Amino acid sequence: MPTQTIEILSAEELRRTVNRLASQVIEQVNDLSKLALVGIYTRGVPLAELLGSQIETLEQVSVPVGALDITFYRDDLDQIGIRTPAKTNIPFDLDRKIVVLVDDVIYRGRTIRAALNAVLEYGRPQTIKLLVLVDRGHRELPISPDFTGKLLPTSAEEQ
Repeated sequence: MPTQTIEILSAEELRRTVNRLASQVIEQVNDLSKLALVGIYTRGVPLAELLGSQIETLEQVSVPVGALDITFYRDDLDQIGIRTPAKTNIPFDLDRKIVVLVDDVIYRGRTIRAALNAVLEYGRPQTIKLLVLVDRGHRELPISPDFTGKLLPTSAEEQ
């Protein structure tokens, strides 16, 4: 049976959501010089880049943006099989930074658990926060985003 594609956010809604999320990050981070955005491969990376650009536009401050590959930190490699890992690219120091992990969707929380383990291999941040574009619910781990673009409750069977 073919899967049905549903548009969750229009281009305009996405633009507004990114603007709102950027404003929320600015409000919560007292010292933007400590801010670093780290996108989770693959879809979190372009979102982190968009957020970084928007924060720079609003605050005239450069925000470092990195990309995190969590392939070898996943707990489901036996189910999904070995994949060719992307390359983590975090060309800045994470020590004492306020790191915002960025991903497109949070569902069960396992990707974020893997990302937390991976990011700690690259330094000891002051704080790690989580920003997601869409929260689907159905958590299996006690992980909750600090910034959420849209709550979209789904059934456990929906992709």
